[in-house]
Amino acid sequence: MRAIQAREAGGPDVLEFVELPDPTPGPGQVLVKVAAAGVNFIDTYRRAGIYPVPFPHVVGSEGAGEVVALGAGVTDVAVGDRVAWADAPDSYAELVLVNTARLVPVPDGVALDVGAAIPLQGMTAHYLVTSTYPVQPGDDVLVHAAAGGVGLLLTQLVVAHGGRVIATVSTAEKEALARQAGADVVIRYDQLADITAELPRLVKDSTGGKGVAVVYDGVGKTTFDASLASLKPRGMMVLFGGSSGQVPPFDLQRLNSGGSLFITRPTLGFYTATTDELRWRAKELFEAVRAGTLNVRIGARFPLADAADAHRALEGRATTGKVILVP
Repeated sequence: MRAIQAREAGGPDVLEFVELPDPTPGPGQVLVKVAAAGVNFIDTYRRAGIYPVPFPHVVGSEGAGEVVALGAGVTDVAVGDRVAWADAPDSYAELVLVNTARLVPVPDGVALDVGAAIPLQGMTAHYLVTSTYPVQPGDDVLVHAAAGGVGLLLTQLVVAHGGRVIATVSTAEKEALARQAGADVVIRYDQLADITAELPRLVKDSTGGKGVAVVYDGVGKTTFDASLASLKPRGMMVLFGGSSGQVPPFDLQRLNSGGSLFITRPTLGFYTATTDELRWRAKELFEAVRAGTLNVRIGARFPLADAADAHRALEGRATTGKVILVP
């Protein structure tokens, strides 16, 4: 099979298109022919060595495809089933091994490329809105990078739960996408001379001086201070990523002086720890897609061999919606 391997820690140039032996499923595993693999910031963190992983390694953890072989003891999945996954290593490849406990079925009526776009980013948006901070009708919510893969889904889910979205984006095209997803207010942070000073003021102006109930921040370093300052008393700061870099340690007394604030750093693995929870989240998302109430935007498709270009586009903020690789 052909796959994308990171030979060492570094930039996109360390990604190589290689041929590897076809994997064989072990007990409790299935072999899947990949229709599409999802490209995510966590892939770039691992490639760059921010998250420790062995090198060389095949990149990626998300995708969708068709089951082509079963390992010993597998009885709940059949050859030919359409499935998706969020956390199977080595997913930038033509064939991937996936533990059956981490599979989610892709229902009829949902294309496999859409199936590949939902597991990681879709379930991230789902747990943020339903579990980390359950959005209530009337909540004012700040969503950073609202035209990104998580951001567009998150905006739609916040609105579906009765929240009002204040979005940040960096271009006119992204502003239009955020508004289409349901954002009520859109702030162009590329037009701000000082994000830390100006963004909280604009957020407060948009909320009658109160601030927002929650900030969903996957950007990290460049927005963190502005996010904290945008919260109302007893508001929650949800830092779920660091596309601009990791947030350095900070003084917890800032939560006190900011109004008894809350902060959390969640990750998807702890919100899909059991197969039941994993499949519940995926099922709700797929049902919304089939019902036409959740739009999944695939903003860019790259051939598998061009994974390095996909990483450059993602890290350069040149993408909107989901980025996928097609073997």
